[in-house]
This record gives sequence, structure tokens and C-alpha cells, in this order.
Amino acid sequence: MLAAFVLPTFGQNDDAANGTLTEPQETAEVTVDSLTVLTTDTLPFPLNIRQRIDTLLTARMLQRSQVGLMVYDLTADSLIYAYNERQTMRPASTEKLVTAITAIDRLGGSYQFRTSLYCSGSIGDGVLTGDLFLVGGMDPAFGHDDLTAFVESLRRLGVDTIRGRIVSDRSMKDADLLGEGWCWDDDNPVLSPLLINKKDEVASRFLQALKDDGVVTEISFAEGRLPAGLQLVCTRTHTIDQILTKMMKDSDNLYAESMFYQLAASGGQRPSKAAHARQQVQRLIQKVGLNVSDYRIADGSGLSLYNYLSPELHVRLLRYAYRNANVLTHLLPSLPIAGVDGTLKNRMKGTPAEGNVRAKTGTVSCVSCLAGYCTADNGHDLCFAIMNNGVMKVSEGRSFQDRVCRALCAPQGQTLKQATAPVVPSVTHKTKAPKKPQKAQKNTKRKKRRR
Repeated sequence: MLAAFVLPTFGQNDDAANGTLTEPQETAEVTVDSLTVLTTDTLPFPLNIRQRIDTLLTARMLQRSQVGLMVYDLTADSLIYAYNERQTMRPASTEKLVTAITAIDRLGGSYQFRTSLYCSGSIGDGVLTGDLFLVGGMDPAFGHDDLTAFVESLRRLGVDTIRGRIVSDRSMKDADLLGEGWCWDDDNPVLSPLLINKKDEVASRFLQALKDDGVVTEISFAEGRLPAGLQLVCTRTHTIDQILTKMMKDSDNLYAESMFYQLAASGGQRPSKAAHARQQVQRLIQKVGLNVSDYRIADGSGLSLYNYLSPELHVRLLRYAYRNANVLTHLLPSLPIAGVDGTLKNRMKGTPAEGNVRAKTGTVSCVSCLAGYCTADNGHDLCFAIMNNGVMKVSEGRSFQDRVCRALCAPQGQTLKQATAPVVPSVTHKTKAPKKPQKAQKNTKRKKRRR
């Protein structure tokens, strides 16, 4: 259902219409005989899911760490399960869900990330006497092919010699190159609006591209803002879907921060700041019926130590996206699919959750989160948010989340043990080849980017 992007018709009640989530409603009355022990294979939906999660919440790891979770039935428009759902916790990269939903809603599905080349002065006998302006729009996908297009556009104007300056216009955003609350020793992206292959060296690479194409250059470098009335030479663009795919599937932090600053610039402020993007996110938080003062939005990627969200906020936004086709049709294809691709490629394989769960992961030290969509065995579309904080081994958090997802997707006839049991990989015995002498290796360990 979700995979086919089918949006159901909702039977709203008054609570749903004014932005509140309804409390769990029993779909069937169950009488418990004193001599009978009910297991999940005898319970109807959604009672079977509730009992499965109740049992998972007895895990030993939760005696020394925190968890908040929420599960919502999108088809029935009702709450299935909530536990510590209003606790504010660090989201890590599930922050990208907040950024993505806000950006699609605010900017629209046809939005494009732009980098432009302008020129001043005059062209005579193949000589451009004037300046070239590189105007950055914080497009993280700008690369070598785009620079080549700039050179080719100048060539089509008959230019073979340039006498002037290459001026870099970075006025789209402020001069801060790092986000608020980022760790100095992390693998942080550079927050410049003029990047090529994630590096702040567009001007020098452009000059080299001109020389490689045989253009004679007498050029110096400068910083400045684009004056009015200059000739547009070339504009290179990437769609919001191109940015979303890498941002969500690979959990790319630069792509998320670029999306964040598109939000910041959408209000017309120059230079744009993180505070401007935060205002756009807060507007959507209010729109879904929550109090903005209950949360802290520091950046767009989740790298910051200062982000604090709740499972309820994640679910409210996922529910909002599901009910708005213009948002869901761009968001859903960008989410990692369990056992298939992205940051969920190696998770939940061989279970009912494989190919079913579409969700954003979030991982930093001692934090592991997962939020997204799945379809239950009865065909109901669900959204969920699971936030584990204080886990000394993030693998424990991931294992817990995977078991919850299996509980949501498992056939109703399965017992609790079958629905949530860890996957045991098959063992294939192979003849071992003789070991080769190991060579001394250099220490090439690098810090991993947060996911």
C-alpha cells in the first residue's frame, strides 16, 4: 500500500481534525478466562501488536537506558501504542525527517537547487574584459559536469580570453561554516553556499577548468555580491528529489544542511541563518498541533548535541506527510527500505519487515533512533517512531528497533516469540584457505559520519 503511494480516504473525528491524536480504541472485546493465557496468535489487531511491544519493553537494556516510542494506525486514523512519547530526546539523523517534511511542504516538489554564472563587461574579438560572478545557492550536488557546462557556455559566447576577476558570491547564507552544537572532532561538512564535490574551492577549480579548455586567463580572485543587471551565462540545477534521495537514503549531512538553508532562504532573508530555517520548522510544528517551546531545533542534519525532539513529534509529522500527497510522493521514495537499500540495507533481512519498513535511521554516540512507515499484516498503513537514548552500544538500540518493526509487520497468526525473534543467519561451512602472512598496516581509521 505505502509502496504503491496509495492515499486512503480518512474518516476523521473531531480530535483528528483539530490536530490531536486519538487514544487507543479496542477493536474487539476480549474476555480473559482465568484458565486461559492469551498469546498474540489469539489476539485481534491491534491488541496483538500492543502485547508484543509490551513484552519487548521488558528488555534488560531498558533498565539502564531510555526509550520512547509511538505507533499510529494511519488507515484507521487512531493511536495504537505510546510509551514515553512526549519525552524529549536526542534524535540524531531522524532530525532529517523533520527537515525533509518541512522543506517539501514549504518549498514544493518542483523546487530546484541553483548555482549560476554571470558576467560583466564586454566581449570583443573573443576577449571578455570584465568579471565572472559565481553565485552559490548551496547546491551540495554541484560537481565537475556543472563546471564544464559553465566553461562551455562561455565558449558559446565566443570567449577565448578573459581579463578580469572571478568573484565568489556566498551571500545566500551567513559565514558560519559549522552548525550550532557540532563536535569539533566529528566528520563535519562545510556549510558554504558555494561548493564543488563538498569542498569550498569552486573558484579555483573553475579557473583550472578554463585553462584546461584552452581559455587564456588573466584572472584574480575576489569575494562580493552580484550587482544588478549582469548577463546570465549559465545556471545549473538539481531537483529537490535528487537532494532528498542522498540526504535520506545515505543520511548525508551536507545534503540535509543544504536543505535546511533552502528553508532559511525561503523567507527572503539575505544572508540566511539557521534561526530562519528554525522558524519554518516551528511553523509546521504548530500546524500539526504541538507546542514549539517543547522542542529544540539546532540544525537540519541531527549532528548537533542541542537537538531535542520526541516520538510524538516524529509521528505527528509522518502523519501530516501521509495525509498530504504533495509531501508523501516525494518523501516516501527517499526513505531507506529495510533489507534493500540505504542505511537499512543490512537490517531486518529475512523477516516480514524486509521490503516493508521505510524509515529514517538516527545514530550518534549513545543514541539510536528509527522513524518511518510500514504496513501491518491486515493491510493497515502505520507510522512509528522509536527513540533509544543512553545506549552504550548502539547495536542494542538497533536490535530493539528491528524487533519492534517485526512485531508491527508480522502475520497475526504468529506467536510473540515468532514475531520478534532475532534472525539467525544460516551457516555455510567452507574449506578455509591457508592463511597468508599479514603485512603491517598503517592506521587509516577515520571517524564515521553520523547516521
